[in-house]
Amino acid sequence: MADPNSPDGPKGIYVLPNADISAIKEAHLDLAYADASAFQRLDLYLPDTPPPATGYPLIVFIHGGAWMMCDKRDVQLVPALSALERGYAVASLNYRLSSEALFPAQIFDVKASIRWLKGHAEQYRLNPNCIAAWGGSAGGHLASLLGTSDGIRELEDLDQGFREQKASVQAVVAWFAPTNFLTMDVYLSETGAGVADHTSPDSPESRLLGGFIADHPEEVAKANPETWIHAECPPFFLQHGKIDPIVPYQHSVEFAKKINAVAGPGRAQVMLLEDAVHASPHFETRENLTHVLDFLDSTLKYNG
Repeated sequence: MADPNSPDGPKGIYVLPNADISAIKEAHLDLAYADASAFQRLDLYLPDTPPPATGYPLIVFIHGGAWMMCDKRDVQLVPALSALERGYAVASLNYRLSSEALFPAQIFDVKASIRWLKGHAEQYRLNPNCIAAWGGSAGGHLASLLGTSDGIRELEDLDQGFREQKASVQAVVAWFAPTNFLTMDVYLSETGAGVADHTSPDSPESRLLGGFIADHPEEVAKANPETWIHAECPPFFLQHGKIDPIVPYQHSVEFAKKINAVAGPGRAQVMLLEDAVHASPHFETRENLTHVLDFLDSTLKYNG
């Protein structure tokens, strides 16, 4: 993900190169999961291996970009595509960015995509009961919010379609994801990890909510995945760089503690990467991806 405080961040246009998908034999591109915006599209990639009798387990990838930039097909997708080798289908989605629509439009879109995929599960040979959400940074925030807010009416727009389907997932992988916007600068100041100003009126978080976040505590709470933690939360695997200068690692640590306090010990696992910064290559090593895919195998793939 681009550094949202860099000169190429939200004040300008930041475009990452696309992932190379040329070797994927079955790719269904730009499928419309709703019709309120041109951004409501997803790409679906299927593995070469035949599906199990119950259908392919599915990973839904949500891109980062400070809720205001980047794309479903850019290189952020590459780590998730590695799951094709283990027999997972991978869907990658766009959602309305903050320049087009304020929160909660983004989580509305994510949930609409889940319902659409479940509604088309038979057509694409997917297992609607084996779905994981995976995202980094802003995408990790939306994946986390998806995981904790199942059934919360104010965070779902059923008019976008497939209202008979539930937008529930069975596992969440979140990389360097924010939770409580109001504590980001507090933690960064305490640890000296970074100087990002998340509380300014021009911050990505303020742009997402439509105003200075300190003036919108109710919206901050609504956007915080911690607010909606419940006893039936799916398993979470949280990873964060210990020296992340943009999103403090304490967000993942505290989030995991709160999930485990409510849903039971071990429901959330957190792994800190000692020398990793935000969106560091450390996350994309073969060794680290093995950790992620082993988590998905143990919690998702063989439970359907």
